[in-house]
Amino acid sequence: MNQHLHLITLGVKDFEKSKRFYAETLGWKISRPQEGIAFFQAGGVALAIYPREALAEDALTSANGSGFPGFTLAYNASSEAEVDEIIADLKSKDVKIMKEPQKVFWGGYSSYFADPDGHLWEVAYNPFFPFDENGNLKLE
Repeated sequence: MNQHLHLITLGVKDFEKSKRFYAETLGWKISRPQEGIAFFQAGGVALAIYPREALAEDALTSANGSGFPGFTLAYNASSEAEVDEIIADLKSKDVKIMKEPQKVFWGGYSSYFADPDGHLWEVAYNPFFPFDENGNLKLE
């Protein structure tokens, strides 16, 4: 398998509410509009939201479960000030902030918020991860 990640699909309880959150609250543009699923271009990766029950059915598994899912999604900012601006904007839109912006043990600065289904998003400034000319992280 090639070392690529192309699509992340989040199973959501209320599709319309989640679609409004990503499109209106975060201001992301829906790509390839279709009924019952929403795609958002996110750099070189796409994010999709899809009804949780239908996603579990497609994967032949149970949709039951709660608590921390063992993963987070992340947006890397270009500065600490950008982290603060994003979190202030989300607060003004009544988004649940899980962790206030702060310096962290690994030498960066980060905060966390939750989407309507509790999926955790980190907004971080990492001085050790530069961006390429397309705004993608350069790890090598």
